[in-house]
Amino acid sequence: MNQNFAKLATAAAITTSLFVSNIFAQETSKAEDPAFKLTGNVQAQAIKAVYDNDADNTLDNSFLRANVGGKYVSDNFEAVINLRIFSPVFGNKNVTDVTTDEKGKVKVTKTAQDKISADTYYAKYIWNLAFGNFSAQFGRFRTDWSVAGNFGTYVDPHLSKRGFLARDYQHDAIAVGFDKGISSFSLLLGTYDNKFDTGYLRAEETLKLGDAKISAAYRGNVLDPVQHTAEVTHRFAGRASYYFLKNLGVYGEVAYIYTGDDENLSVDNAIKPEYAQGTEYVPFFVGIEIPTAGFLNSFYAELEYISNRDELQADADEIAWTVSLIKKIGKRSKIQLSAYSEKEVSDVAIAARFTATVQ
Repeated sequence: MNQNFAKLATAAAITTSLFVSNIFAQETSKAEDPAFKLTGNVQAQAIKAVYDNDADNTLDNSFLRANVGGKYVSDNFEAVINLRIFSPVFGNKNVTDVTTDEKGKVKVTKTAQDKISADTYYAKYIWNLAFGNFSAQFGRFRTDWSVAGNFGTYVDPHLSKRGFLARDYQHDAIAVGFDKGISSFSLLLGTYDNKFDTGYLRAEETLKLGDAKISAAYRGNVLDPVQHTAEVTHRFAGRASYYFLKNLGVYGEVAYIYTGDDENLSVDNAIKPEYAQGTEYVPFFVGIEIPTAGFLNSFYAELEYISNRDELQADADEIAWTVSLIKKIGKRSKIQLSAYSEKEVSDVAIAARFTATVQ
């Protein structure tokens, strides 16, 4: 990639996005007072391998956390802030303290700390035009194509990231969007650092055709070669779904992921690529939602295939599966339970997440 052209293109994209955001910020101030509401829930999650994985633990993983925040909505403005709070015993990094006594003896102690993270926060401006709705957004926000939560969204997370509810992705980005009729388009510029020296461009188009929905997306780490020696990983993904009745539908996703092989990555300013140079992957999965006569809110079964998956995870099978159910309990509680394969098809794990909504 020509570095001068890439720099100009990046600067133009950032400048345009910020300019549009500023216009919408001024326009929003003329709107009526938007509604604000507090949001929050408490979640517990547990995962246990049914097969012998050589781990002598009661559970293979678990957490207890709280989500708290607020949402601010009007016709032409939306803002969301959500904080996640974990107690010290649930997977937080220990803080190391080093002290020296009067005799010069060094003592190292480790203590666990509460963890509070800014999970999601963004502001979105919406301009309702005669020919469609235009929007500008900045902050930290999610994209998630996954249904049952284990497979899909190949355009964002690394293929090696798999397992229970592991397919969502957060962007630190500036984005613009355009909605008209059956079409919804978004374009975002995301970064991995505070200097915009590394990052990516992501485009997505979705068409809603009655009971069917079709989406296509592209993502490439086009910011990386601007200041560094880097290979671009091109991710093309598509998904489709069709529902015959409520809770009776089929869906699937396919992607083509290719990493270039043109750069010498042994130089000092090189960046490690997302995938090995010259590699190609074509992951896909298919799923079905099955009605349960009202006993469950949702019941999903999915099958995934990724060729050469063992290149991403040693000894992993190319085929994986998951069965997932969701049940709401009253107005404020929900449980999602999944059985799925880990490295091998026969490596069965069971996972559950219980959510109690506060507001």
